[in-house]
Amino acid sequence: MDFSITFFKLFLWGTYFSLPILLSICVSIIALGLFVGRLESWGRFDALYWAFITAFTVGYGDMRPLRKPSKVLSIAIAWCGIMLTGLFVALAVKAASIAFEIHIDPEVLRSVGQGIID
Repeated sequence: MDFSITFFKLFLWGTYFSLPILLSICVSIIALGLFVGRLESWGRFDALYWAFITAFTVGYGDMRPLRKPSKVLSIAIAWCGIMLTGLFVALAVKAASIAFEIHIDPEVLRSVGQGIID
């Protein structure tokens, strides 16, 4: 339980310190999505829905841009989404690494590792 608490604290602190980057990426996704929505004559909700589905690489296919400029901007949205996802993954990995260093005794890991290798 201590490991989980440490992990979540570190992850939340990392998210807090990365908030300017996270917010700028989210604002970019929103702005680009609304611009594509205007080009494609979509409503605001539909444009934001499409932008975040594209950014998180889900891509249901229920909506898709038909104009060339919109397609180019969809690539930019997907790129922003990959950066956003990658940043969250990096924060989680770093938080887990530090939490392991704090809570896991290296000797215990060596003895467990020896049992697996033998």
